[in-house]
Amino acid sequence: MYYDVKIDVSPVYELLSSFIIYTTRKWVNNLDVGTEWIESLDSRFSEEDRQRFTETAALPFTDYDLLYALILERSTDSDIDSFLNELAEAAEDTLLHKLKSYVPAVNSEDISRLKTYVPLLRMWNDEYFSEIEEQYASLLEEDAAEKQALMHKMDPDALLEYASGGLVLEPQLPIKKVVLLPSIHFRPINTYCFYESTLLIQYPLDLPELDEDEPPICLLRLTRALANPERLRLLRYVADEPKSLQELLQNLNETEEQLMHHMMRLRVAGLLRVHLMDRDNEKFSIRPDGASELQMFLESYIRL
Repeated sequence: MYYDVKIDVSPVYELLSSFIIYTTRKWVNNLDVGTEWIESLDSRFSEEDRQRFTETAALPFTDYDLLYALILERSTDSDIDSFLNELAEAAEDTLLHKLKSYVPAVNSEDISRLKTYVPLLRMWNDEYFSEIEEQYASLLEEDAAEKQALMHKMDPDALLEYASGGLVLEPQLPIKKVVLLPSIHFRPINTYCFYESTLLIQYPLDLPELDEDEPPICLLRLTRALANPERLRLLRYVADEPKSLQELLQNLNETEEQLMHHMMRLRVAGLLRVHLMDRDNEKFSIRPDGASELQMFLESYIRL
C-alpha cells in the first residue's frame, strides 16, 4: 500500500484535544491526565459555565472530526485566536467547501453547530490552555521535527508504527494520505479520524521526566501491563498471527469489557500491534519491539 505521510503540528490541535477530554470525559480513566485533572479544572469555572460544557458534550462526537479537519485546512501561520476568528467569521459556503473533501456528507446544519463551539473554545483557552501553550508548543514542535527528519530515513509503514507505538495500516485501507500529529493531553493512547482518503492519527508524546531517580513512565507502563497473567496469555495467543476481537473473545474466556481493558494496557505499553483493516475492523498482534524496549528501559533505569 502506498500513501503519503505528513507531520503536522499546531497548538490549535492540542487546544481542541484538551477541550474534548474535559468536555466529554471520554477515555479519562485511561489517560495520564486522569480524573484529578478534571476535578482541578472544574474549580476554575462557574456552575453556569460547567453546565455549558456539559451541554456541549451532548452534541454529536463527530463534530470534533470536522473541527480537526478545519485545523488541517487552517492558514499556514494561523494561531489559536486567528483560527477561532476564522471559524466564527467564515461564510457557511467557505467552511462547507473546506470540509466536503474530508466528510462529503457534511451539511449546513453541521456548520451552524460548529460555530457554537467558538465561545467555549475561547473560554477554554483563556482559563486553561493559554498558560501552558508555550511550554507544550515547544515540546510538540521538537517532536514533530524529529519525526520529519525520520521521514527521509524510514518507509511510511515503519515511521507510522514507530510514532504510534504499534499502529499498522493494512493494504485494503482506502487511504492516500496519513497525517501524524503529536499530542500531549491524549497520552498514552493513539486517536484517529478516518476521512475521505485521509487518516488523521494523534500519537502520544510524554512530558520530560523531572526526577531521574524515579522509574520512567514508559517502564512503568510496560511492567504494569505485564504484571497480569491474562495479559501475558493474550500476548502469547496473538504472537503467531493477527487475531480479531471475535477470535479473542472465543478463545480467551474473557468478557469483552475485560479484554478491552487488557488490550488498552498492552497498547499503551507498546506491546500490541493494532492492524487497521478498514474503518470499523481491527486485528491485533504482538509488537516484538515492545519486548526489546522493556529490556532497554529496565537496563537504563537500574544502570546495568
